[in-house]
Amino acid sequence: MMFSNTDIQQIKSHGLTLETINKQIDNFKSGFPYANIVKPATTEDGVIVCSDDMAEKYINIYDEFAKNHKIVKFVPASGAATRMFKDLFDFIATGTRNETTDKTISNIDKFAFWNDLKPFLPQNATDTDIIKCILTDSGVNYGNQPKGLIPFHKYPEYAKTPIEEHLTEGFEYAKSGDTVNIHFTISPEHKHGFESLLNRVIPQYESKCGVKYNISLSEQKSCTDTIAVNMDNTPFRNDDGTLLFRPAGHGALIQNLNDIDADLIFIKNIDNVTIESLRGDTIKYKKMLAGILVDIQKQIFNFIQDIDNNRADINAIHEFIITKIGIKLAGKLTTPEYRDILNRPIRVCGVVKNTGAPGGGPFWVKNKNGMIDLQIVESSQIAPESKPIMNDSEYFNPVDLVCATKDFQNNKFNLTNYIDEETGFISEKSKNGMPLRAMERPGLWNGAMAKWNTVFVAVPGSTFTPVKVVSDLLSTAHGIK
Repeated sequence: MMFSNTDIQQIKSHGLTLETINKQIDNFKSGFPYANIVKPATTEDGVIVCSDDMAEKYINIYDEFAKNHKIVKFVPASGAATRMFKDLFDFIATGTRNETTDKTISNIDKFAFWNDLKPFLPQNATDTDIIKCILTDSGVNYGNQPKGLIPFHKYPEYAKTPIEEHLTEGFEYAKSGDTVNIHFTISPEHKHGFESLLNRVIPQYESKCGVKYNISLSEQKSCTDTIAVNMDNTPFRNDDGTLLFRPAGHGALIQNLNDIDADLIFIKNIDNVTIESLRGDTIKYKKMLAGILVDIQKQIFNFIQDIDNNRADINAIHEFIITKIGIKLAGKLTTPEYRDILNRPIRVCGVVKNTGAPGGGPFWVKNKNGMIDLQIVESSQIAPESKPIMNDSEYFNPVDLVCATKDFQNNKFNLTNYIDEETGFISEKSKNGMPLRAMERPGLWNGAMAKWNTVFVAVPGSTFTPVKVVSDLLSTAHGIK
């Protein structure tokens, strides 16, 4: 692919290299291979189900660990709420009623943001007036805000945003001594809003909870962007002739995660929160997942030290890899190969029962070297002829992760070394009315963590209360009776 000197300068200023861009264009041409799915992970094979006694054991392990280790809660929060309000935008654009719009209008006074919205409504407001006041700067302008800044839950004192719910959640299970460390990934255009809210509420929560909040923010790095191409895979250019680069999806946040220095990291999406009175299961099972991780990590560290001191029980290591970290080994490996498998980042993932339509979730996947291991697989990674396998899926992925990103010598792993670069995704978009092809990098919890050691653990559906559309707020989990 030929690029001008001006193009090359633009590529470099974006933190990218010409080699990377050419590789991206090759990926557009060749596409990404589908995941080689063997079967879903199930209760009988690949998903741990803990009894109450086991859960209590792991909670105690984590509570002891947290006393003298650094814990961080990592919250992807960079996305705008556009998808949350998609149906409302459709109503404004077409005038056609839809279920979400009808439900929103008929229950408008039940939303936590009702008191903020009321002053903007004209007398005898029509349905269109109400929706416009929700979405645009003629009202509260939530259509251009991130989910984190939108009031989700109504309390006697005031309405709380997801940011505030994550602050109180963090106090319950992500304390390091008397400090709660929370990291939010944000978009540049929303930085001021996040900082303003945090500066206003943190003193209140520190006084209420008796802890110090250490809050950090980061933006998706421009060096993780991908080039856009025309439908014939030539570089797409803006009206001024410059190349178009686009954010490459949440998988780009592996770079942000790589910058976190912690002994244990919780990952949970910004919109997956519930009201305080219903948070008991969330706290219990977060701690349980963390305790399982701490216990497995301790065993791994012991095995690695045994290998390094020439006293390893290879049969025990072989069995541990198969039964505890979900890798089906075809046969015996060399001692260095066993050590390599053990010496990787670890994630313990909560999975919930699949009660809806089949979709992405925990699967056994065969990789290029013939080894079968546990992976989170999104539906877009599954070949059409493999879709029937999804019908047998017992669990799906609610993005409920606990991660360990340091080795047995307390050195940080370079997480970019554990990405499967062949798990990207190509979609069709448009810019100024012109069609284009866009590329997303391997997703944060699927391809970007494909080479981690992975453990799946069943957690109850009460721990998964996301807000995908605005009417999801009209549920018991979000305080509506």
